[in-house]
Amino acid sequence: MKPALQQDMTVAVPSNISMRGRPAEAGSNALTGYTAVEDATVVRRLREAGAHLRSSACVGEFGFGLPVGGAAAVAPRPSAGGAEAVDGAELLMDFMGESRLAAAHASIYGLKPSYGLVSRFGLIGLIPSMECCGILSGSLNTIGEVLMTVAGQDGLDFSLPEEDAPDFSPREIRPEEITIGIITEAQSMAAGAERSPATGDSRGAPTPRGAEGFRASMEELRRLGFTLREVSLPGYELFSLVHRVVGSVEASSAAGRYDSVRYGPRAPGAKNWNEMYLMSRGAAFGTLIKSYLIQGAFFQFERYEAFIDACRIRARLVEDMRRLESEVDFFVLPMDDGPAQEVRSGAGVPPSLAGLYESHASTLYANVTGQPALYLPPVPGSAPTGFQLTGPRLSDGRLLDLGRFISESWGGE
Repeated sequence: MKPALQQDMTVAVPSNISMRGRPAEAGSNALTGYTAVEDATVVRRLREAGAHLRSSACVGEFGFGLPVGGAAAVAPRPSAGGAEAVDGAELLMDFMGESRLAAAHASIYGLKPSYGLVSRFGLIGLIPSMECCGILSGSLNTIGEVLMTVAGQDGLDFSLPEEDAPDFSPREIRPEEITIGIITEAQSMAAGAERSPATGDSRGAPTPRGAEGFRASMEELRRLGFTLREVSLPGYELFSLVHRVVGSVEASSAAGRYDSVRYGPRAPGAKNWNEMYLMSRGAAFGTLIKSYLIQGAFFQFERYEAFIDACRIRARLVEDMRRLESEVDFFVLPMDDGPAQEVRSGAGVPPSLAGLYESHASTLYANVTGQPALYLPPVPGSAPTGFQLTGPRLSDGRLLDLGRFISESWGGE
């Protein structure tokens, strides 16, 4: 039996997560006018637990990347009094790190659960093997309650592995018994002062919000008693390549259902079904999604060997992370604040796939490996910059315990 949520908890749900009787257009012309006929499993479980559900104001096309116009509509700051406040939460589809980037923008907590922990039934997805339902809130306790409510086996999602949900009971954190690994290559990428070819702006430069801030935050972790150890993952830079190839192929296949036959607008003037299909598909998607789908079709039909190679590299990266898990208990990774800064200025989703992947470079790893990832925001006087914590797959409960201990030790929560 699922636990009840705290009284009067509000959970915001975007339009790419089905709520019966409400529009489920997922921010795309391909689903214009579509109304969900049943609840997603996560929505049904939240309803049964007594949550107050409301529609989220804004979502990028299919939830891919942060929406144009800024993430303020996705995860406003707690002062806005929305679902992201301490007593509420927001669900957000996470394909490549969107929930952590939105959390970084709002200076709140953001969790990407382990792949296979939360049912995907009723989610209007795009990348089946990498997507999951992220959770944002101003309180880690709230994130834990929501996760306990929605996690677990679901007969409607046949892609879920036959594993029991982990024990979410709070456990004591003893810093002296915990070793946290710092992935050298991730830290090096954050410290590299790369310049955007479009603007010339330095990205990831060692500023108080960049590499220097990350190092200062790590010193604060040491002061709490944790053992920090640098570990090497030589293939770290391949996460972006693997995600881009495998993700685009999966998206190209998944988007085949949006044919304007069962739902979505049909282009006028077509002379036959084939012409209607081609014309409607051409008008259904935005430029960014079109580029992604075309890229996926290329790898699927013209360079299939590249897709197979990417799958092999993905398997190797997963094994490499498991090897490192035998050396440390958790990992800590820097968070590139560039995307959050762009969103604050209203820049929204980068105009190209290259820009999109650059802005998510620090978050892709968890979607590729299926590991849980938790974003902790900066804490004035303690941690000058936010960062990500991650652990072995299905260690979500323990990861939340760790995040809660760190946050409370620094005067957060």
